[in-house]
Amino acid sequence: MTDLTKLTLAAARDGLAKKTFTATEITRAHLDAIEAGNAALNAYVLPTPDHALAQAKASDERIAKGTARPLEGLPLGHKDLFATRGIRTTACSRILDGFKPTYESTVGQNLWDAGAVMLGKLNNDEFAMGSSNETSCFGNVVSPWRRTGKDGKPSTDKLVPGGSSGGSSAAVAAGLCLAATATDTGGSIRQPAALTGTVGIKPTYGRCSRWGIVAFASSLDQAGPIAKTVRDAAMMLKVMASHDPKDSTSVNAPVPDYEAALSKGIKGLKVGVPKEYRVDGMSKEAEDLWQTGIAWLKAAGATIHEISLPHTKYALPAYYIVAPAECSSNLARYDGVRYGLRVPGKDVTETYENTRASGFGKEVRRRILIGTYVLSAGYYDAYYLKAQKVRTLIKQDFDNAWRKVDVVLTPTTPNPAFAFGEKSGDPLAMYLEDIFTVTVNMAGLPGISVPAGLSSQGTPLGLQLIGKPFDEETLFRAGQAIEDAAGRFTVADPWWSQTLAATAPSSNSKPKLKGKR
Repeated sequence: MTDLTKLTLAAARDGLAKKTFTATEITRAHLDAIEAGNAALNAYVLPTPDHALAQAKASDERIAKGTARPLEGLPLGHKDLFATRGIRTTACSRILDGFKPTYESTVGQNLWDAGAVMLGKLNNDEFAMGSSNETSCFGNVVSPWRRTGKDGKPSTDKLVPGGSSGGSSAAVAAGLCLAATATDTGGSIRQPAALTGTVGIKPTYGRCSRWGIVAFASSLDQAGPIAKTVRDAAMMLKVMASHDPKDSTSVNAPVPDYEAALSKGIKGLKVGVPKEYRVDGMSKEAEDLWQTGIAWLKAAGATIHEISLPHTKYALPAYYIVAPAECSSNLARYDGVRYGLRVPGKDVTETYENTRASGFGKEVRRRILIGTYVLSAGYYDAYYLKAQKVRTLIKQDFDNAWRKVDVVLTPTTPNPAFAFGEKSGDPLAMYLEDIFTVTVNMAGLPGISVPAGLSSQGTPLGLQLIGKPFDEETLFRAGQAIEDAAGRFTVADPWWSQTLAATAPSSNSKPKLKGKR
């Protein structure tokens, strides 16, 4: 039988419809892959095999009756930032240790109502604060990709999968799920997708409900998918997106059929290339790939236009004022009283102090301190208010650009994946990883990263497309053109499963995975 973990989401959907295999079989295959590979990758913090098999059984019954839904029987990974009813949700922080929500996130409910199967909860940077998945209380996620040395042999260096959605990107790239949910506050979908050869889209702010997603920075957070192909991402977003009265920022607008848009091509599409995205520190490989992407889109019928986004250089510093300020406010609710970790003290104040000091990791504490400082009396106007004004100027730059072009093409990241520890000791170097992605969040726009090439060391590089508000259809069309030209990039050497492959259960056996719900 074909290795069911290598299928795309679309191919798996078609196989289930043709009854080539069952939902239970493809779910078991992915649970087996998790059993064999998760110890090496640490992508899942809580596999949910019994839950997944129950959902798969229900899907098989629906398929047999001819009442299949859009994602019927398709096994997905679910980022641990999404609340799951009765299943542990921690945002990968000690301070939410043992928390089991009594409700389901709207995005999650949309997926389960469409027939998707949840394989488990995926690792992420603590409270989504990070660009390398090194801040999770459950430990680092390891990318399934490895560098290739000058001798042509794979390096033993462990590479980061990007962040904060590193568990999502690693699991998709390694075949531990067909696709995964993710969130993006400053690049946390697109950057990990670029570093792992996967497709990630951050939709327009308000396209997907934020209800039931553990908040980091409420005016920036947005849910989206990480998938193997542009088509798979289109399938996912169609289901994830919806209007939700429970989220005051959710926009009541029709959700298009994104998959249908893929066949429309890009002839006549106006593509903007911003001169300000040529920055110091960008690798020559990223610059060369950018030029290649321009040539691909031009060959597919698009026209190329140089544009200016003059306030781009202020985006990163403004982001690191706005995001920590909102983080400081949102994370004030974690006090050890109602749920999660509690470290007792002699009185309620000391209990607060002990719980927060013990429960939050170093990066989260850093951002809370920055946010509290910029919101404090005497500094609010000088920092926070000025950052909000810069944010308005960044949005105006894009508004001006939309008068000339339909989409904007940039690199997703300045460099390919780096090894653990290379940047974690230097917060500024880590923050610069998001230099090409934060403008999209600051302006509330949609952005997609599509794998477009390999570095000289054999690791993925991505190209980013930025679109007009609520015009994800055009992003998918342009992304498909890049994918058609570049092809797909998959890991040739599945090293992560080799050590456990001999003892991994077959696709017909009951999985041995354990995990507290």
